[in-house]
Amino acid sequence: MTDNIAKFKQDIETALEEVRDALILHGGNVELVDADPVTGLVKVRLHGACVGCPMATMTLKDGIEATLVEKVPNVKEVIGVE
Repeated sequence: MTDNIAKFKQDIETALEEVRDALILHGGNVELVDADPVTGLVKVRLHGACVGCPMATMTLKDGIEATLVEKVPNVKEVIGVE
């Protein structure tokens, strides 16, 4: 793994900590699956109560994606994977 990719992923993990506490309070969590600093695509997996929750899409876009786009340069989109 190159230093750029490692730093990109570490920056994402740091930013995810900001939303993780709120998810845990609601019985959920988020896991970084993959991130590409060239395309700006970040893949995450939701866990716990987030799985199947009707608010999961809003959490993903308005919470997780919004935070990552604001805090981590080059993040363009966050998608959920199973």
